[in-house]
Amino acid sequence: MYVARLLYPVKVLGPGNRVGIWFNGCTHFCKGCSNPELWELQDRYKVSLENVIKLIERITEHHKVDGFTITGGDPFEQAEDLEKLVNYLSTITQDIIIYSGYKFDYLNDKHHSILEKIAVLIDGEYIEEKNEDCFMKGSTNQNIIVLNQSYKDMYDNYLINGENEIQNFTTTDGVISVGIHRRGYEQELNDLMNKMGLEETNNG
Repeated sequence: MYVARLLYPVKVLGPGNRVGIWFNGCTHFCKGCSNPELWELQDRYKVSLENVIKLIERITEHHKVDGFTITGGDPFEQAEDLEKLVNYLSTITQDIIIYSGYKFDYLNDKHHSILEKIAVLIDGEYIEEKNEDCFMKGSTNQNIIVLNQSYKDMYDNYLINGENEIQNFTTTDGVISVGIHRRGYEQELNDLMNKMGLEETNNG
């Protein structure tokens, strides 16, 4: 499988302290995508499911994990590996959010066995012109679908009261900016960093 990032604690892509998992590989090529560097599959991101599980086990052994958020790239372009990973994650918690450029009807038809093990799907391609700073989604055409009804009240409250925030992680690749970014955010940030003589960031 191809996994580019695994970060903890992610606080801006779902409630609580979450493990964020970024899959590598996407064929949607959305204009204005916050992670275009993850479109093309890269050998450096190839990793075994077993090693991903070991990393997660290290986190859960020492920290409270409230949920998992899986994004990318598009996780469903590695559906077989995604299903194996979700099967493992669901033994820890079913508070699993997945972002995908594919629509719910397609995914429910092709990958229902994955959807039935997660709490929330955020579906649809990102459309830059429809980026209106919507909480938890990049553009207004996307849908936040609560699939596990035992989480409905929690997410209804979270979505009503929440607002987008940005969280920065320092890694060996530089600064990774995680969260739902407003339109033009990346260019504004990179212009500022260039003025300061710093390297460009990656968004998440």
